[in-house]
Amino acid sequence: MSLNEKDEVSVQQIERRRSSSVAAASEPESEDAELLNSDVRVAAERRLVRMLDWRLLPTIVLIFLMNYIDRVAVSAARLKGLEQDLGLTDIQYATVLAVLYASYVPAQIPSNMILNRITRPSYYIPLCVVLWGITSALTGITHNYAGILAARIFVGLPEAAFYPGSMYLLSRWYTRKELAFRSAILYGGLLISNAFGSLMAAGILSRMEGKMGIRAWRWLFYIEGAITVTIGIFAIFALPDYPHNTRWLSPAQRRLAQVRLAEDAGEADADVSTDSALGGLIMALKDPKVPIFAVMTCSQLLGLGFVNFFPTIAGTLGFSTTVTLLLAAPPWIVATVVCCANAWHADRTGERFFHHCAPWWGVIIGYIIGVSTFSIGGRYVAMFLMASGYAGFALTAVWVSNAVPRPPAKRAAAIGIVNGFGNLGNLISSYVWKEQWGPDYHQSMYIGIAALAFATFLSIIIRTMLVRQNKRLEQEEMANLKGARRERIEDAAKLEGITFDEALRRKKGFRYLY
Repeated sequence: MSLNEKDEVSVQQIERRRSSSVAAASEPESEDAELLNSDVRVAAERRLVRMLDWRLLPTIVLIFLMNYIDRVAVSAARLKGLEQDLGLTDIQYATVLAVLYASYVPAQIPSNMILNRITRPSYYIPLCVVLWGITSALTGITHNYAGILAARIFVGLPEAAFYPGSMYLLSRWYTRKELAFRSAILYGGLLISNAFGSLMAAGILSRMEGKMGIRAWRWLFYIEGAITVTIGIFAIFALPDYPHNTRWLSPAQRRLAQVRLAEDAGEADADVSTDSALGGLIMALKDPKVPIFAVMTCSQLLGLGFVNFFPTIAGTLGFSTTVTLLLAAPPWIVATVVCCANAWHADRTGERFFHHCAPWWGVIIGYIIGVSTFSIGGRYVAMFLMASGYAGFALTAVWVSNAVPRPPAKRAAAIGIVNGFGNLGNLISSYVWKEQWGPDYHQSMYIGIAALAFATFLSIIIRTMLVRQNKRLEQEEMANLKGARRERIEDAAKLEGITFDEALRRKKGFRYLY
């Protein structure tokens, strides 16, 4: 081979090596953006959402199932001697129910602030699930009022991380038009848990009495607590983290997950350097919608406070313990179907107010039936209407996420404030459904009617505020964007591979859902 030929071959080899180096250097970037191409985007996004639907949702539903089974366990155990064995008075029993919320309510805000700052919710949420499972199981070893009171306090602390944390996690993955239905599936776990909780309690309470010398109501806490711990360990491997760092997604899928949320709101769904957890809390408290949402949720849950007494209400029909618990299941199965159908339609239409409030109006009708008749059929129909009212509450955190969308630090704090303060309604309702007001519970139902009417009034105010904010958005000019707001829109433009002006035009297209 001649010298010139050797030189030519060497140049070709160098050029090939340079080309390989350039390709290798650019490969991560091209691979990262490959799913953003229009020819594959739709299919890739559909596959991403399907992965989340099959991995994130079932895990949360399972946890939610055990969360509310634990809530109704005390009410179910009451039917099989818990009050008598522990020597509880009516007021002490109501306090046992209420004290859970005394720890559950204030812990929600700091819990969501922590969740927004940590990078691995797949560790944080399951850890809390395991802790409340252990504490719930320990409820079975209590022998007096002080013991069960302490157990319920420490159940409430880790439970505070779950519902607002789950709603926040969903809002970090799903767009506004996807969120309501997915949240309803999650909340369907709550409604089904009331059905399966009653069925499970019926099985345990009827078959485990005296086994190994232990009362059946104690077995109820042992078994449910053990199942909760097992599900918590499983959740470590099933739950995702955030769109930018979930381990079981490819880099291209992670970028696609971030881009679609940025497109949905016109700015990146991420905190900038100036967005701290405390700053998010302050922003949420300054937003007038947040305290109104909080009071509305409190009033709503006061009106829906029958949930913790549902087996007791079913007991007024006059049947045995086992039949009573079996009769308590069908209303919640129907309520789950209503909840999912209501949320699906809310997603399709983008409407929030009527989908949120109409189920409450069904509860009001149920209460009116309850105070008007003592017939078994009439009161059982009322129980179906009452249970279906939770289809409205299922959209509360969704509406908060839509009304307080960015930044994530503010949204996390807002969800924690609304759900935390709102659960004071559950605490108050523990003293509303008094045993001496039974078996008709007319006074309890009158209070429920008033509470839901007030919640409807506050919802009208929120809707009016959002309508006005949308009108202001329509009049807003593009000029003078500065600071964190400009930085978030610039981040969105980089993610989507578009210019800042184009991202700004998309931002102007954002509207609150009401």
